Parts: sequence; C-alpha cells; structure tokens
Amino acid sequence: MSVSTVEIANAATTSPFDNRTLTASGRAMIVAASLVVGVALSAVLGGVAIVRVVAIAAVLHTAALYLASLRIEGRRRAIDRLMTSVVTGSFVLVLIPLVSVIWTSIDRGAARFDGAFFTETMRGVAGAGGGAKHAIIGTLIITGLAAVLSVPVGILVAVYLVEYGQRNRLSSMITTMVDVMTGIPSIVAGLFAYSLFVIFQGPGARSGIAGAVALSVLMTPVIVRATEEMLRLVSNDLREASFALGVPKWKTIVKVVLPTAVGGILTGITLAIARVIGETAPLLIASGLAQDTNLNPLSGRMTTLPVMSYYGYVAPGFPPEAGYDRGWAAALTLIIIVLVLFTAARVIAKVLQPKGFR
Repeated sequence: MSVSTVEIANAATTSPFDNRTLTASGRAMIVAASLVVGVALSAVLGGVAIVRVVAIAAVLHTAALYLASLRIEGRRRAIDRLMTSVVTGSFVLVLIPLVSVIWTSIDRGAARFDGAFFTETMRGVAGAGGGAKHAIIGTLIITGLAAVLSVPVGILVAVYLVEYGQRNRLSSMITTMVDVMTGIPSIVAGLFAYSLFVIFQGPGARSGIAGAVALSVLMTPVIVRATEEMLRLVSNDLREASFALGVPKWKTIVKVVLPTAVGGILTGITLAIARVIGETAPLLIASGLAQDTNLNPLSGRMTTLPVMSYYGYVAPGFPPEAGYDRGWAAALTLIIIVLVLFTAARVIAKVLQPKGFR
C-alpha cells in the first residue's frame, strides 16, 4: 500500500503535541485528589467540616487544573480553564447564600405553614396560634397601590427620556434625580410618606396608602431605569419603518416600541415590586402594626408580611418559639409571592411579545 505525498508532508509537519488534551478521566482524577487533600488539610486545621473541605478542595482543584492544563494543553487553554473555574466558583459562591436562605425559610417556616396560618389573624393572640391572613392582605393591598402609583409614572418618564428628551436640560435633571432616588435609604422614604400624611391627617397618622406612597418612592426609579434600558434596545430601524409609513410618533411608541420592549419592561416592573415587597422600615413608620384585617388603605393601620416577620422576632410572645415560627412562615410566604410574581411576569411577557420576537 503506497502513501501519498500529501500524507507524508502532513505527518512531517504535524506535531505529536497538537492534539494533546486533558481528558475527562484526568479532570476526574484532579477533582478526587483535591477532595482527598481537602479532607486531610481540614482535619489538620481543626476537624473535618463540609464548608472548609469544599473551600480548600475548590482552591486546590483550580490550581491543579491550571498546572495540568498548562503542561499538557498549553498556556492559552490553561488560562481558559483557569478563568472558567474562577467564574464557576464565583457563581456557586453567590448561589450558596440564596439556597441557604430559601432552605432555612422552608425548614423553619414549614412548622406553621398550615390552613390556620392563612385563615386566621393575630387578633387576641398573645402566644401560640394565630395566623397571617391580615398581613397577606395588607401586603397585597399596599404593594398593589404602590405599583399603581409607580408603574405609569415610571414608564412615561422612561418614554420621555428615550423618545423625546434628546439630551436637553430637563432630561439631564430627570436622569440625575432618578440616580439620586435609586440610592435613597428606605427609611427616608418612610419618613417622607409619614411627614406628608401628617400634614393632612395629623400627628400619629398611619395608613396603607402612606405605606404605598413610601414604597412608590423606592419603586419608581427602578422602573424608570429598567424601562429606559429596554426602550433603548429597540432597533431604530423599527421606528424609521413606522415613520416611513406615515405613522405619528406617539402611535409608533404605543404600537411598535412598547410592544417590542414589553418583556423587559414587565421584568423590570417585577424586579421593582420584588425590591419593595420585603421592605420593613418604611412600613413600620408609615403603616404601623395591626392585629386584624384592615381593607381600607385610606384609614387605620395595616400590617404586611415583612412587618409581621420582624415583630415575630422582636416581640415573639410566650412561648417565644410560636412567634419565631410565625415569623419564618411569613418570610416563606413572602418568598412564594415573589416567585409567583416572577412566573406570572414571564408568562405575560411571552404572551404579549410580538410574534416575530418570540
């Protein structure tokens, strides 16, 4: 059998190291060795602990993987594997607190996650028993009112900044104010709302609408920023095509720009709601604490789930375990509400998005 000239030339110019790579079995050996050394070092440092073992093993694995890849695959591939390990490790590091919070809330809140918790209030309850019906209703009313106050204003401000405010003085002032409002502490928003309603209702006035105003101060800049970024992502070709057909600018915004960006806008609104639905300090000042259901946001104190969870630890009653369990159950309920909101926003955005962008 004869060998062609091309094959001989290729064999002569191809290095035997060109196709060398770190195999899956090699990577598995590095992982196993890192875990073994991590367990040994953890035992030397003060006993085998899962967190210490994982941390030591992760560092050793990253270093060993880089050195092995540098020797076998070359510098470029080794740096790529190093950065991949660093990014993956950072993601896992950020994920740990989130998973821990969710797991702890489920573990501690499941004890009172029963029918009574959703159908009873804290009226006349000093120790065990009671529920969070009034707090759930108060949370939905106050957050809903805050959304009604914030969403139209936030969207309209973002539309002005993107579509009409072409770097004029007013748009610059609005942008600066939005940036400032984004960093306002929540307690300041609560004090603002309380002071505002004291003018109309007198000292000591607390109500659901006051809490909604406080939350809207925190929500509006988030909605403005999220909507502004989504509108800027809409291609100018769509606007120009609409203008070329003789469509007025306001109708182009309503019929073309906003529907195209509706998915991102709804996500931004959901993020803004999730940002404020767990606020405690402004609602302690503006809405206060109630032991029973109050359906009138214009008058009387109104309790929310964050405030109930806070008082579950500050004033748990006797036995204190009952108050702790109610506080954790309130926190778990709040997490579930946020998850439902995110899911609903994704579904609605998928339905409302134009067919060509799905």
